[in-house]
Amino acid sequence: MQLPDATALDDELVVWDDAGRLAFERLQNRLARRGAGAARAAEEWPARFIAFDLVRLSGTDTTGWPYRRRRAALESVFARAEFASAPWALCPSTTEADVVRELLTWASVGMEGVVYKRLDGAYEPSVRG
Repeated sequence: MQLPDATALDDELVVWDDAGRLAFERLQNRLARRGAGAARAAEEWPARFIAFDLVRLSGTDTTGWPYRRRRAALESVFARAEFASAPWALCPSTTEADVVRELLTWASVGMEGVVYKRLDGAYEPSVRG
């Protein structure tokens, strides 16, 4: 993947199991391996990169920008890049309540929730409970 120089994303790596569920333990297992074992694990359990937010763009700190502007810039980065397909993905974003309700049904694949961001809000690092 090639991002513009001095660009940083808020993102996550995920691995899916054979049933199509998120498998955090497989990602942990991959991270614990080295050398040939790491290569075998990467082939057996490919990881996917999911971008959530834009923290820095070409050296510019974007954390003070409203989410609406950061999201538009992030979508623009993905639209221009050759990596805008698997294993790279831009997380879904919506302001539609029906779409959010649909996303919340994805618990069956291991998704634990949704990220809520105010359209006019500055960047806030995620807090996991």
